[in-house]
Amino acid sequence: MPMSEIFLAEFDHEMANTRRTLERVPDSKLDWKPHDKSFTFKQLAGHLANIPNWAAVTCKEDSFDVSPGGKNVETPEPNTMAELLSMFDENVRTAREVLAATTDDQFAQPWSLLVNGEALFTMPRSAVLRGMIFNHAIHHRGQLTVYLRLNDLPVPALYGPSADEQGS
Repeated sequence: MPMSEIFLAEFDHEMANTRRTLERVPDSKLDWKPHDKSFTFKQLAGHLANIPNWAAVTCKEDSFDVSPGGKNVETPEPNTMAELLSMFDENVRTAREVLAATTDDQFAQPWSLLVNGEALFTMPRSAVLRGMIFNHAIHHRGQLTVYLRLNDLPVPALYGPSADEQGS
């Protein structure tokens, strides 16, 4: 079985869970955050909505510089959850197409994360996809479920029932 099929099965499952979690964020809470050092709901949800795009970049490019010329790359920040979900859906669609077209040889090739032209790390694309994209999304989705709980909003069942969705 090609690696792309293995990655797509995991990608589809995790992105569906991520969308179900993002759908719970109300526009009325976008500026809420649990602590001064924390992201707002909007920032955290926006970060999650952008992560699928990283899969496409990882598969299409040999590297990505987060601060070319010392200036941090800016990512889009939608103002409503409808805009955010639309952006997420587009990023997932694009990433899925790129993942499906990536060969086993390409998954084995090195990929680097750069900061102002200097390599922060270099790993095979497959390791970057799993560690820096899939796991990264799962981590932040977990944070988002805590935000939901702290605001008495229903937490979706992700890997089994949640207290809000018994038997889901």
